[in-house]
Amino acid sequence: MPRQRATVAIAVVSLLLFTPYFVSAGPFEDGIKAHASKDYMTAVKHFRALADQGHADAQHNLGVMYDHGQGVPQNYLEAAKWFRKAAEQGHAVAQYNVGVMYAEDRGIPQNYLEAAKWYRKAAEQGHTVAQYNLGVMYNKGRGVPQDYQEAIKWFRKAAEQGHADAQFNLGLMYAIGQGVPQNYILAHMWFNLSAAQSNENEAKYAIKNRDVAASKMTPAQIAEAQRLAREWKPKKSGR
Repeated sequence: MPRQRATVAIAVVSLLLFTPYFVSAGPFEDGIKAHASKDYMTAVKHFRALADQGHADAQHNLGVMYDHGQGVPQNYLEAAKWFRKAAEQGHAVAQYNVGVMYAEDRGIPQNYLEAAKWYRKAAEQGHTVAQYNLGVMYNKGRGVPQDYQEAIKWFRKAAEQGHADAQFNLGLMYAIGQGVPQNYILAHMWFNLSAAQSNENEAKYAIKNRDVAASKMTPAQIAEAQRLAREWKPKKSGR
């Protein structure tokens, strides 16, 4: 079996994201500018006024402020409340963050069933990390029945958007034939792609696994795997 990374390759990511784009001039943009200049109290003022009116991006950003304790006392329960308000309006990043809160026991009791539900909502909108995390849930059988084929499906969606950990996990599953027929060519390709965009410590595990796969391949198969990696292009990312 290929060697895994020192930290388990399949792990839930707990990253809370701030809305990274601007809208037309107005209170929301003023809130973004205030946050960028670290005037957090002003940012909270703008976001709260809009959030109370049902503005999904502002609700999400107010959740981030509570999660980080920026301009308000840190309060995970309040963060979860505002993330949920935005998530229920279909805000993909907020849906992902609600999933994180449930998975990480962050302000709300840990509930993998709810985590998987919210990851799925975000994943279906193309959110890359939610796709990866949903793959984790299926691989581990957390909140969903353990299903390696479903894990492959969601890892593939994230991997095709360039998610390095999803690429690594996809390579691992092809190498050991878990959820898919064993295929060292595809394993080699995904390990190569993961190594190319991982940090130095993580890249070495992808390289070691790639080399293990290569030891079981013919020169022609290695050449084919290298060609596939060279010609690979990421698909357009979701939110």
